[in-house]
Amino acid sequence: MAVLVARQGRELQRYSQSTGGRIVVGCIPYRVRPCDGELEVLVITSQKGHGMMFPKGGWEVDESMDEAARREALEEAGVLGDTEPVLGFWHYKSRRYVDQTYEGFMFPLRVADELHQWPEMASRKRTWVSSSSPSSPADQIRCSPSRHVRAANAQN
Repeated sequence: MAVLVARQGRELQRYSQSTGGRIVVGCIPYRVRPCDGELEVLVITSQKGHGMMFPKGGWEVDESMDEAARREALEEAGVLGDTEPVLGFWHYKSRRYVDQTYEGFMFPLRVADELHQWPEMASRKRTWVSSSSPSSPADQIRCSPSRHVRAANAQN
């Protein structure tokens, strides 16, 4: 049995030349239910339990963007899958370091496997939601109106 461990630390992080802040990469894990064709997305709790979010984290120097997105999906949500072309990017202010502006990139990730154990399972819960679910956790996904997402043709 292999032990899965989440990467930690900032030694390998990439930083934006334009803002000086970290570059983060994430994904929107999704699946299509075979029984009815309903699209579902996977959301996770933040480590501090303040709402739902998609997996994301720092892009490191030894990986491509899509590798980073898949790694974050594994570490934070316990899912494996294939990324598709980047959806877009956004800039946001760090909550911890108020003078830092980060860049983020998001990918769709078609989930192929959902693991029973994953590195951050003790600190995160995961939930599949669909757009047709009344008052679903999707209504609670962390998103700030000041965080604008733009389509991007980013290089992986």
